[in-house]
Amino acid sequence: MADLKHRYAGGFPKIGIRPIIDRRKLVKAATKDMTMELALAAARALSSELNYPDGSPVECVVNETCISGFREAAECSDRFAKEGVGLIVTVASGWCYPLETMETNPLLPHAVWGFNGTERPGAVYMGALHAAHNQKGLPVYKIYGRHVQDMNEREVPEDVRGKLLQFARAGLAVALLKGKSYLSIGSVSMGIAGCIVDDGFFQRYLGMKNAYVDMTEVTRRIDKGIYDREEFERALAWVREKCRVGPDPNPADLALSDERKERNWETVVQMALIARDLMIGNPRLAAMGFEEEAYGYNAIASGFQGQREWTDHFPSADFLEAVLNSSFDWNGTREPYIVATENDNLNAVTMLFGHYLTNTAQIFADVRTFWSPEAVERVTGHRLEGAAAGGILHLINSGPAALDGTGEQTRDGKPVLKPHWEIGEDEIERCLAATSWRPTYMDQFAGGGHSTDFLTRGGMPVTMARINLVEGVGPVLQLAEGYTVELPPEVHAKLDERTTPTWPTTWFAPKRVEGDPVFDDVYAVMENWGSNHCVVSYGHIGADLITLASMLRIPVNMHNVETKRMFRPSAWSAFGTKDPEGADYRACAAYGPLYG
Repeated sequence: MADLKHRYAGGFPKIGIRPIIDRRKLVKAATKDMTMELALAAARALSSELNYPDGSPVECVVNETCISGFREAAECSDRFAKEGVGLIVTVASGWCYPLETMETNPLLPHAVWGFNGTERPGAVYMGALHAAHNQKGLPVYKIYGRHVQDMNEREVPEDVRGKLLQFARAGLAVALLKGKSYLSIGSVSMGIAGCIVDDGFFQRYLGMKNAYVDMTEVTRRIDKGIYDREEFERALAWVREKCRVGPDPNPADLALSDERKERNWETVVQMALIARDLMIGNPRLAAMGFEEEAYGYNAIASGFQGQREWTDHFPSADFLEAVLNSSFDWNGTREPYIVATENDNLNAVTMLFGHYLTNTAQIFADVRTFWSPEAVERVTGHRLEGAAAGGILHLINSGPAALDGTGEQTRDGKPVLKPHWEIGEDEIERCLAATSWRPTYMDQFAGGGHSTDFLTRGGMPVTMARINLVEGVGPVLQLAEGYTVELPPEVHAKLDERTTPTWPTTWFAPKRVEGDPVFDDVYAVMENWGSNHCVVSYGHIGADLITLASMLRIPVNMHNVETKRMFRPSAWSAFGTKDPEGADYRACAAYGPLYG
């Protein structure tokens, strides 16, 4: 069986904490203890609330001595490099010498917390340090408490804690992406431009590599049995017990025979095992004599072309995508694998963003239809109300909607998507029970297979997002915070039957913003959406996505996040304060992609 517990062979990135003090002897003696205590408090706040993808607490490395000059700063840099630090927080309680104490590594996201105390001006150092960073072209995130603290305080104020966590979530995502790869299984599906893998985007903006495997490699491994046979039998038994098959939508003369459908189930389980092994490797294959195949491609995301070169002959990849993207399978709970349908690598990157910010599974979907309140009432007689009063978007796609997307995991009685280490066996069973595996439409998928059919529970706060590539601009991020909507069963049925009812549905209502050129009207949200695909993440994570995008120098062209929640480098304000969206574009263009 593959090593499912830890896919990050080099370990996880750590957060480096740099306590900074004045070099003058008497001042240094007076402030070093306080500064170190504040640095340790920041580390505790981060480690107690953040987790790595395997569920373990995030590790912080607090430099063992306070930094007061060039030598100590250099020693700290060396230590952080050896410790695998991927992002940095500088902590200062009073004045220090910025040019002598600053960290100048341009690839490490960097925040500075200046203690707001009047006796020792930590905020003054923060002001001078961020000015030095901006002057040298090294963007930094300023953290400054709103309220003045007393010098004997060692607690991290709530507003400071919030910014530390927002910075750290995004910074960890940047660090987790770096050095990993995206695996393209196949090529372009059905003429979709999002399937074109732009190596420059992955390398320059994400620090990632690209790997390519033809889909014939999947058939080779199926034909030659290059997969863990014991795990295959166990997985197939799990499928037969847990995966409830729904009605076949095809007329009798087109429906596949029961014998063919059973063979297809065996094939799609093999496909899932092989796609996972291609991504991360499997030492069991080496034991079987397949040393090269055991390595994998160090991929944290992949995409499967499928249509049509595969699906005209073989069963669809819907099972592969749905199960690998979920937080559980026949081995129990585990971190989701990010697998994009149709090899839409831009949606895969967006899924990575959402996953690393939340540690939860992601829902891949088509942005299928805008249903206006008038159209819903005309077709069903039902009047939309509440969050859905302005209309809803029908988000639906054949395969890769993770089974977590049913909303059958709960917290305090409310539907949620959870990190895998929080999911109980009863919640797995509910997700499976809420999913029907429907035979595919033969006019679309001539090779057969089974698609997931479920309805996402309503009332969940979610964020819809997408990365697009635009000639002359580069990558841009768009997002919409909102809520899943639960329609009366008969209303859902009438609307769902008008499209592809064998696929999973998420009804989504974006938060409306009065007077906004896009978010004043739900129709305008779909009108301005940049692709046929989107990703749905649990929670209102728009602010975190904006922070992450600014670290990678990706401008955000569409969002409904309140200004007070946004957190970008301080230099962004130098590009304009009355037009934050325009300033974001100008700053990203001026600094260029993080990895050049």
